[in-house]
Amino acid sequence: MRIIIDAMGGDNAPAAVIEGANIAKAEYGGKFEMTLVGDESAIKKAASEGGFSLDGIDIYHTDVKIEMDDDPMNAVRKKKESSMAIGLKMLSPDNKYGVVGDAFLSAGSTGALHLASSHFVGRLMGVRRACLATYLPFPNPILLLDSGANPTVTADQLLSWAYLGSVYAESVLGMKNPRVGLINNGTEECKGTEMYIEAHRLLAASDLNFAGNVESREIPFGACDVLVCDGFTGNITLKLIEGMASFFMKSLKDIYKSSTVASLSYLPVRSKFGTLKKSFDASEHGGAPILGLKAPVIKGHGNSNGRAVFSAIRQAYTCVESGMTAKMSENLQKTGNGND
Repeated sequence: MRIIIDAMGGDNAPAAVIEGANIAKAEYGGKFEMTLVGDESAIKKAASEGGFSLDGIDIYHTDVKIEMDDDPMNAVRKKKESSMAIGLKMLSPDNKYGVVGDAFLSAGSTGALHLASSHFVGRLMGVRRACLATYLPFPNPILLLDSGANPTVTADQLLSWAYLGSVYAESVLGMKNPRVGLINNGTEECKGTEMYIEAHRLLAASDLNFAGNVESREIPFGACDVLVCDGFTGNITLKLIEGMASFFMKSLKDIYKSSTVASLSYLPVRSKFGTLKKSFDASEHGGAPILGLKAPVIKGHGNSNGRAVFSAIRQAYTCVESGMTAKMSENLQKTGNGND
């Protein structure tokens, strides 16, 4: 198994990428190989400055990279030899670079990665649009998709994503017979736009473990395991949850700092507070998989540190090891959708 990594993607690249690769090398030994794609001199300089070893880690050189502020469409069209583009092309067995990978990850531009993935890797039969899935780390975790890649969708696309999300939840997250929910403004079948009403009909008629419509206030309380929606709704939902998590953590800190008595009361719950904070630490959960592609592609957080890169590498490894893509292809045949 070989995991390809965009060494130039993200705010902290390439140093964070090298650190993450070193952690993965120490944790997994020889279970898989890694290839970093990017500026070789910059990679070696960052490794030297950070005191990290590049032994056992391959480098494929390119000095072209996609910047975070590049227009995604133009970047994919014009920067065909960027670290992101080359890494994605390496997932094809007949690529021209002499390196064949099983999974790819990048902390670079989300828009560019979504477009380039569909273009260079290709979508599975039955997937009209690949989607971005995000792990919500509640006591009963939820996989949210789409979380921002596709603002407008159709009902049958939501059905396809429900199958994709179910396979990912079971294969990678270890959820048994995951419950699929449809985000909506009410639990009744007749709620929502015409598209959401049709999506409810399709999901209810499928062989998925459909839990029905889910109101946003029920998301933190385990209403389902996989939650599907259009990317506009999903992105707003995700950012509201992130904002509220930060707000409550800050509010708790302010309460404990408000007086000597409050500070003393913090001591017995300090470990619990640390566990809660860690559960919302993005670096512990890897990245957001782009589901519906012919090979696993992971989108790391733009500000990924070394630990976050390692978590994304671990995620990519699990995707390949579990046979996730083949399972998705098999399940998608049940939707009746064609690939456009």
